[in-house]
Amino acid sequence: MKTIDRLVHMANQIATNLATSEDPVAATKQHILLFWDQRMKQMIVAHDGTGLSPAAAAAITELKTGS
Repeated sequence: MKTIDRLVHMANQIATNLATSEDPVAATKQHILLFWDQRMKQMIVAHDGTGLSPAAAAAITELKTGS
């Protein structure tokens, strides 16, 4: 499995695990900000979004835009 595939899988798992949060997208984004190293964040932000669940994709979009 390529690194980006592993990161997509991880982001989707995080989004799934946080689906019952008050704001799953914000919770997913916060988790990635807190626990992923800079290299991982750069790779997922540069990714085109293929394979990401809707919540994970929205969290990554917020990371890209800084919102």
